[in-house]
Amino acid sequence: MSKEKLTYVITGGCGFLGQHLLRVLLEKEENIKEIRLFDKNSFPGLQSQSTEDVKVVLVQGDITDYVSVRDALQGADLVIHAASLVDVWYRVPEKTIYAVNVQGTENVINACVEIGIQYLIYTSSMEVVGPNTKGDTFIRGDEDTPYNVFHEMGYPRSKAKAEKMVLEASGTKVNGGGTLYTCSLRPTGIYGEQHQLMKDFYTNGVRTGGWMIRGVPAETEHGRVYAGNVAWMHLLAARALQERPERLGGEMYYCYDDSPYKSYEDFNMQFLSGFNFRMLRVPVWVIWFIACMNDLLHWLLKPFYNYTPLLNSYTLAVARTSFTVSTDKAFRHFQYRPLYSWDECLARTQSWVNTFPLESSTKNT
Repeated sequence: MSKEKLTYVITGGCGFLGQHLLRVLLEKEENIKEIRLFDKNSFPGLQSQSTEDVKVVLVQGDITDYVSVRDALQGADLVIHAASLVDVWYRVPEKTIYAVNVQGTENVINACVEIGIQYLIYTSSMEVVGPNTKGDTFIRGDEDTPYNVFHEMGYPRSKAKAEKMVLEASGTKVNGGGTLYTCSLRPTGIYGEQHQLMKDFYTNGVRTGGWMIRGVPAETEHGRVYAGNVAWMHLLAARALQERPERLGGEMYYCYDDSPYKSYEDFNMQFLSGFNFRMLRVPVWVIWFIACMNDLLHWLLKPFYNYTPLLNSYTLAVARTSFTVSTDKAFRHFQYRPLYSWDECLARTQSWVNTFPLESSTKNT
């Protein structure tokens, strides 16, 4: 790898993961001169994180607009394509999801080819594989474990299509005579500071007066990974993709750490237990009935109001299906080990959760 310091572009750089990527790159990567954050939303405060050695630049633009993407990538050496529209609650039209996740990814690939950028890392998702809504489990699986991939929602379908495009683009010749090398990282359920879903889980608990409905079997397990460790894996993959492009090019990697395997409910509750939330266990058939009623209400109200609760038949099916990974592929290919231990992940996330409003919660004093 060249000793000349590099320019990295992070698409979706102002988002939840993008901010963790920025922090870890600033703290741990010495071979960067500029980190460019390309995002539709702009948070000027991030630019103030520039250091004596690294300039942080905000570029506001739309990932679905090719000219905006191409202009943002001019002069870059490596792209981390983290921009994505996540929706499994029918809040966003599927056409919009595809425009961002698929067309946006095509724009990034094409811009890399036109400009001559040789290195592209795609932030994918475990949902390109599963869990599916048939209830097929994936226990301690790896990148080669067979699974009945079955997508019902636009989000996982779009991510799977985008990942396929990125991996197939590896080996493409780019302007200037170089070659584009790509790889894809598939995080399990990401959590950490600024995680909106955890905040939504808390808000629902406050709204119900401290009662949290539980209908997922206790033995259900899901893989979770701390956002800082996801960012760290991106950093290590970026280094290795430049040093050993033939090894990583066209490869995908599950993104994981030492966070415990638990159901989504139990995992979130270990951070929210101090708010005195109480778990109300209800029979499975009751939860299914509520989910189906939510689906029906969404359909009936659609002409007048976009009713999009967290619980629907899809999210319930996913929550009830165990999906965990156990793999050393990332270690074998680029020596990945979590940067943050479970105790550190717990402490960092808990510190953020403790900032949630006290006046509207049931937290003990």
